[in-house]
Amino acid sequence: MRTILVTGSAGFIGYHLSKLLLKDGFKVIGYDGMSNYYDVKLKERRHQMLLQNQNFSCTIGQLEDFDKLNSLCDAEKPDIIVHLAAQAGVRYSLENPRAYIESNIIGTFNVMECAREFNVEHLLMASTSSVYGASEKMPYAETDKVDEPMTIYAATKKANEAMGHSYAHLWNLPTTMFRFFTVYGPWGRPDMALFKFTKGIIEGTPIDIYNHGEMYRDFTYVEDLVKGIRLLVDVAPVKPETISDIDQGDSLSSVAPFRVVNIGNSDKVRLLDFIEAIEAEVGKPAVRNYMDMQKGDVPATWANAELLKKLTGYQPQTNIREGVKQFVKWYLEYYGNKP
Repeated sequence: MRTILVTGSAGFIGYHLSKLLLKDGFKVIGYDGMSNYYDVKLKERRHQMLLQNQNFSCTIGQLEDFDKLNSLCDAEKPDIIVHLAAQAGVRYSLENPRAYIESNIIGTFNVMECAREFNVEHLLMASTSSVYGASEKMPYAETDKVDEPMTIYAATKKANEAMGHSYAHLWNLPTTMFRFFTVYGPWGRPDMALFKFTKGIIEGTPIDIYNHGEMYRDFTYVEDLVKGIRLLVDVAPVKPETISDIDQGDSLSSVAPFRVVNIGNSDKVRLLDFIEAIEAEVGKPAVRNYMDMQKGDVPATWANAELLKKLTGYQPQTNIREGVKQFVKWYLEYYGNKP
């Protein structure tokens, strides 16, 4: 039985990934800081469900606590590390940028040090579509330049990619970075648009719609996303023998076992259409508060996910109507009509 360390195991994506890994027969070691960025009870509930499987265990600790993280790795000797834990949220990075430096830079460095020291087979780490900035060249491809991050959150994730490449090169550490595109679904974070919109529509309170609704996102259903991660676990990059071995459509490094992979639905959806799907599922209209574009935001995201398909044979495909339906169903079961 292979052992996988999942950082951020009580998080939205970490919970779904851990659940899938357990189903596939892995031993999963969770590590989560249980920060109060959003409702800790939601995180605790996710862990409680995972703990019903005897092959799951968890440690509560901050990424910045290297000694605790290192001791866990020493005890468990993980074969693979999937690093999902981070200070999330584009907008919160405007209010508390220091949290992003401490968690996303120092914390990620600690994870990489553990991966190096314990010689893991494959280190997989989360990046974000936010690294593409406000580029108008769409759909976004992994080989595009990502030199103009619009927020400190995006800047820390871009830094993680650079750090990951350097460690892959220096220590021959197979490393895959995946860029997420607007993940949504059951057990989602309360700070995310789908959660806020659903809550507002149910309660009859106004929902803030930025850029007057003229926003486009590549919404990716969470179960599609974690399936992509799961498949990438078994596709560790290998350092090419020669430059000619590299496919120009790939993001494989020429000097290191390092790769970047988009995980997105490859479908640009208008924000107003997304809201209409929620209204239809809830059964009542939203009270709409149209607003100007928020600082640091971008008008559109759109993934080219051909590399994911090439590597794994898989492509996310859940449509917005079905994904929203599953979220609203979960929301009503968990919160009822009074969150």
